Amino acid sequence: MHILGWLFFGLITGFIASKIVNARGQGCILNIALGIVGAVVGGALFSFLGEPVSYHHVGFFHSMLVAILGAIVVLIVWNGVTGRKTFR
Repeated sequence: MHILGWLFFGLITGFIASKIVNARGQGCILNIALGIVGAVVGGALFSFLGEPVSYHHVGFFHSMLVAILGAIVVLIVWNGVTGRKTFR
């Protein structure tokens, strides 16, 4: 059940981040991957900045915000590397 939860969480956060950055979705599979990678990147960024992120001690919306911000960072870096425009 945890895997299904991560897939659903990744789908939602990846979709939101891709809508913010590109004004269109990336597709179901890419949104899931983007959301999961964004959660890892967001958690690393927040812990680097001194904000401890433990998914068991904070609320769902805080975890989702961290994942969305991480996914936005991943998308901006990806679009910068590939030369695509962002924020359409």
